[in-house]
Formats: sequence, structure tokens, C-alpha cells
Amino acid sequence: MALRVSQLGFGLVLYGFGFGLLINARLGLDPWDVLNQGLSRRFGLGIGTWAIIVGVVVLGAWIPLRQLPGIGTVANVAIIGNVINVAVVVLPKPATLDVRILFMVAAVAIAGIATGLYIGSGLGPGPRDGLMTGMARRGHSLRVVRTVIEGSVLLLGWILGGTVGVGTVLYAASLGPLSHVLIPLFSRGMVSARPDGGRQADE
Repeated sequence: MALRVSQLGFGLVLYGFGFGLLINARLGLDPWDVLNQGLSRRFGLGIGTWAIIVGVVVLGAWIPLRQLPGIGTVANVAIIGNVINVAVVVLPKPATLDVRILFMVAAVAIAGIATGLYIGSGLGPGPRDGLMTGMARRGHSLRVVRTVIEGSVLLLGWILGGTVGVGTVLYAASLGPLSHVLIPLFSRGMVSARPDGGRQADE
């Protein structure tokens, strides 16, 4: 259990650090952080703080879906947003395009590794993943649910002033394939410890 918790914690911290890089690259964010950035620009507070607030709101949507949070779900809300707030201040904001591109590519790669680590720990999905999988269990296609939710979030974030760009496209195109490879990789040795014997990656 200690190994799983350590893997979860490291993955979530790494995830927040990666998004700090993506934010400071200023080349576009993933859909949920476009929303968080738009809310930050419109109403104040840090992007990470809005990530926490939105995470809590999304968790509320789990109730009618009868989704039960795990340790990883709560940790996701508590850790990632706070790490983002620190990372965007501590990390440099590169002025040249080549370094900004380097930040962007590194951020997406880190997000893939971090996703594999925290989901592979088998201690519960993040609020947003849980919302999508919960809706999918009601008979809807996961692909359609994810597309509709993330598309709506992206549009709302863009309207509020969030940054949409090449980073948004790269993240959308890359995270799925990276997760497909890395979640099973980091799940090895963790799956058998889960009470239901299932894989988080299958949800």
C-alpha cells in the first residue's frame, strides 16, 4: 500500500509541475486548464486554485452517478492545483519561441508519465476522469462523453479568455496514446492489490 500511495503522490506532484511548464510556455493549454485559466483571468485567484474549485464542483456531479471517490480522487483535488500555483511562480517564463516549444513538449511528456503513475496506482480516478467514466457506465460511449465534456469545457474556457493554441492540439493528440502505454506499464504489480482486481485504465 505504501508503494501505491508513494506512486500516487509522486504522479500528482509531477502532473502539477508539468502543467506549470505548459502554462508558462504560453502556447495553449489542455481543455480543463483553458477553463481554469479563463476563470482566473475573469475572476482572479490562481489557475491552480481554480483547478481545486472546479475539481470540487465536478466531484459534486459524481453524486447522481453514484460514483465513489478513492484516496487518489481526494489527493488529486488537493495536490495538483497547489503544485500548479507554485510551479507557475517558480518556473521561468521563457521569452524565445524555441524554449517555449521545449517547455510545451516536455509538459505533455510529463503529463503522460504522471497520468500513468497516478492512475496506475489504482487508488481512484481524478474528478474529471471519474465524471466521464461514471457517465459512460450509464450506457453512453466514453469517447462521445469525453469529446462532449472536454469540447464544452474548452469552449467555455476560451470564451472566458483561456489560452487555446498548438499546445492544446498537442496535448489532445498525445495524451491518449501516452496513457494507453504508460498506465498499464505503471499498473504492473499494483492491479492485484485492488479489491475488484480490475485495472483503472479500463475505466
